[in-house]
Amino acid sequence: MSFCVTVCSREGETVLQAEKGQLISDLLKAAGMVAVFPCGGNGKCGRCRVQAQGLLEEPTSTELEMLGDDYAKGIRLACMCRVTGDCRIVLSASDIEAVTQGYFPVYEKKPLYARCGAAVDIGTTTIAAQLWVGDEMVAEASALNPQATFGADVISRIEAALAGRLGELQQTVASAIEKMLTAMGEKAGCYPEVAVITGNTAMLHFLAGEDPAPLSAAPFAARRLFGEWLSADAVKIGGKLGDTRFYLAPCFSAFVGGDIATAILASELVKKQQTALLVDIGTNGEMALLKGWKLICCSTAAGPVFEGAQISCGMQGKAGAIDHVTVEDGQLRCTTIKNEKAAGICGSGLVDAVAALVQLELVEESGYMEDDVELAEGVTLTPQDIRMVQLAKGAICAGIRTLCDAAKIDAEDITTLYIAGGFGAKLDIASAAAIGMIPEELACKARVIGNAALAGAAMLLRSEPLAEQCNRFIREAEIIELSSNPTFSSHYMDAMMF
Repeated sequence: MSFCVTVCSREGETVLQAEKGQLISDLLKAAGMVAVFPCGGNGKCGRCRVQAQGLLEEPTSTELEMLGDDYAKGIRLACMCRVTGDCRIVLSASDIEAVTQGYFPVYEKKPLYARCGAAVDIGTTTIAAQLWVGDEMVAEASALNPQATFGADVISRIEAALAGRLGELQQTVASAIEKMLTAMGEKAGCYPEVAVITGNTAMLHFLAGEDPAPLSAAPFAARRLFGEWLSADAVKIGGKLGDTRFYLAPCFSAFVGGDIATAILASELVKKQQTALLVDIGTNGEMALLKGWKLICCSTAAGPVFEGAQISCGMQGKAGAIDHVTVEDGQLRCTTIKNEKAAGICGSGLVDAVAALVQLELVEESGYMEDDVELAEGVTLTPQDIRMVQLAKGAICAGIRTLCDAAKIDAEDITTLYIAGGFGAKLDIASAAAIGMIPEELACKARVIGNAALAGAAMLLRSEPLAEQCNRFIREAEIIELSSNPTFSSHYMDAMMF
């Protein structure tokens, strides 16, 4: 016997059929609905909160402990709550503050399209896209990456693929891209003939339906590093885009993806007659250092901390998220996105908050913090949160130091630090240096360039000759593998300190 479950989201109401005892999380995943499960729905993080009314199984002691006072407000955890009859589920809004703009240098225009083309950046957390008609960008859009239902980080999604869910991972991201490009095409009056898609190596594997197993174990050698044209059918995109051709950006390696390749194009890093560093601070922390004409790259696993996951009151960058924290007269002062009541804290606010706590000497050099600290009503940072920030920021800084060692330079020899990505666009550089995320000597040399991965994808779309340039610097680059690198391990221990 099946029951009716009414799901309310920003898209409206949808009625789903559920079997008795079915988890809400499984129901949402099967329906392809955007919901965030940072731990992959394994009951570990307590972040998949939904409003729930109707016939539902009584909560377990574990769910009650995770929910606390929220249970009395009708909140349940989707990965623990089971349907026993007709019910109503309300999903939280997903209007994230995504960055779709990036720096464009001067470059030769020779578009891959006759009239209309698109550029897409598949991020671990968000998907961003632009539509170009002739020489003009006529529309842009962003959305949550619906693969978040399988976990907030790449590893969780690879594990899901290995468990037989690769087809679902492909279909969810393909549907999201199809929906975004179709909506922009309808608005512009034309649909893209071609689309250039960038992203880290795993994200491109999922879109292509390629088995990511080689990315999960040594020697971490991907079967495909793309730089390929694929049909709409091959990437499971159809409808108005059934005739669109898709170019997947070339990747350096299993861990250094197409997103850093296109970001390099946008930054013009390889054209600089200087020692310069590009860092995309996100879940993977990809970075590239140029010394002379030698390009050295690596990827360090910062995890999804700066995307709001694994933090007790963490959230993505949307209305109500604490985005900046300062110290005024010895007190913490917070601002939120859209000036709404604080509902949690996003990545930029987290970095600021930890820097402020270090300044107030509430966090010791070792990272020890005695008690929880309240930032705003209902929003706190815990000692475990500080520990998670330590691990993430330490990985970023250690990656930078390791690249410098590989190039036989000191961090102070770097002329320019390019910071790319949505998180980096909102990051307070002084706070990042204060907590040791980036070497202090680079703070005054930082230049924020926004969503450089998407900008670079648009450059590939609009300049056919750039594809060979991109392939050339990928072929010639040196890739540093950090997982077994003793230099990285040493720097990592040092970078854990505040």
